[in-house]
Amino acid sequence: MKPTVLLERFPYRYVQSGILDNGTPDYRIQKVDSYSGKYKDMYLCDNVMQLDTAMEDFEYTKWLDPAGVPCYRKDIASPANHQ
Repeated sequence: MKPTVLLERFPYRYVQSGILDNGTPDYRIQKVDSYSGKYKDMYLCDNVMQLDTAMEDFEYTKWLDPAGVPCYRKDIASPANHQ
């Protein structure tokens, strides 16, 4: 089944990919493959609340990324910026 794209926020997109055996929607987060340029499943969401959280909080999506993408960082100003 072709996934239904709910939201796209490069390099991620949030999709519904059919219905699971238990009758609930199959929600996934996909990430574009830098080599092929195609989207591949990155994370299978447990439920719609987790998907909603990921769509609302981009840092949470990055936190779920197994590639270890930096997230929830505070920018620390270097001493050279303070004059």
